[in-house]
Amino acid sequence: MLNPDWPPTARAGAVFLAGIILACSTAAAVEGHVVLVTVDGLAAYYLSDPRAPLTTLRKLAAEGAVADGLRVANPSTTWPNHTTLVTGVYPQRHSVLFNGVLVRSGPGGPVHIEVDRNQGDLVALPTIYDLVHRSGRHTAAINWPCTRGSTTLDDNFPDAPDRIAAMTPRLRAELVRARVLDDYQDTGFAAKAAAAQDQAWCAAALHLLQVRPPDLLLLHLLGTDAIQHRYGPQSPAAYTALALADAQVAEVLRVMETGDLRGKTTLIVASDHGFERPAKLISPNVILRKAGLLRPSPRRRAQSVSEGGIAFVYLTNPSTARDDRTNVLARLSQVQGIERILEPAQYSPLHLPDPNSNPQAGDLLLVAKEGYAFSDEFLDDEVETPLPFPVGSHGYLSTDTRMNGVLILWGFRIKPKTKIGFVDNVDVAPTVAALLRQEFPGADGKALREAIAGPPPP
Repeated sequence: MLNPDWPPTARAGAVFLAGIILACSTAAAVEGHVVLVTVDGLAAYYLSDPRAPLTTLRKLAAEGAVADGLRVANPSTTWPNHTTLVTGVYPQRHSVLFNGVLVRSGPGGPVHIEVDRNQGDLVALPTIYDLVHRSGRHTAAINWPCTRGSTTLDDNFPDAPDRIAAMTPRLRAELVRARVLDDYQDTGFAAKAAAAQDQAWCAAALHLLQVRPPDLLLLHLLGTDAIQHRYGPQSPAAYTALALADAQVAEVLRVMETGDLRGKTTLIVASDHGFERPAKLISPNVILRKAGLLRPSPRRRAQSVSEGGIAFVYLTNPSTARDDRTNVLARLSQVQGIERILEPAQYSPLHLPDPNSNPQAGDLLLVAKEGYAFSDEFLDDEVETPLPFPVGSHGYLSTDTRMNGVLILWGFRIKPKTKIGFVDNVDVAPTVAALLRQEFPGADGKALREAIAGPPPP
């Protein structure tokens, strides 16, 4: 209410200011919210698998927009593909090739992966949450890879070894008070079962949606990946893990449909990769060790690093690299489970960087045959090991259709009952930007306009 004692100019200014605030509030309401949930390892084939208990996801797919499959990036592993989902570019450009940063320790030394790195060390290009935050809107991420140390996430519970210590302080204190977290220590949380961790991450996301709804919320559910690695895809244990993930998506949907979020929130459910069930493991490092190439530092000359269905080989001694390359090619080309060996000149069509521009990339790339996966084992004598029990693996080339993930869009500004065919995961970040009425220049992908109702952003 205006004060009647104010002079006319003050009352006019107050009316004008109130009009601006109302216009801004209305514009913000129209822009809406986006919740992006990833279910790790949710292969596209599960949506049509009658044994998969996916009641909520099938409901969302039937009512909203659904892809026949989401083509993922190489390598088809968790951190690279989660980064592709939020940057809209392939690993060749965003630089995340592992679940961490691969470090070459110098001539003759080993290579290793460091997981306790910050976003700035991992991701070479801006993300969609960087863009949204810089536009003055609220961003949040729960268990999202490559977000440790982010300066553009207002609330952050990162996917990192020290996730509790690295969490934004306000959110950490709130989750302890709400008993979502037992305490402020990482050791207790790390000891929890995969299902218990997923419960905590889901509860953290629900807390944010109820207390201070982000304009963009990222939530990564991980238990489905851990269970499939251990027991194999389409196993009884895998179906149980999928049922829990589906129920957690239902909880997110329930909160979205209440209060101020109702009618102005878009839910996107995606996955980072599918799953294969290999019958045998290949250990290239056993061959390299027997050939005298894999030795203690500083005499190491070659080392293989597995990503599941592919493996990079690093030639670690520049002075002998030419001869070592010839030696490695001759020895590994005889291994039955290796389908082909690619040179860096062949990486570009796979959207992988050349090692001369990004030393995380290997000097050779091994591709496993169907039914095989790679191992980093080097002490055993056997190069090929039959697996006596079912396990799951991913990391295969993205042309393997069992690596295809899921993409479902539902809610605010999504055209109902829409089929969008096969799409690429580089399209997700531009689509999120379009839903939030923002531009996302420089992406390798494009906004999925066929799934979005209403005009494009101005």
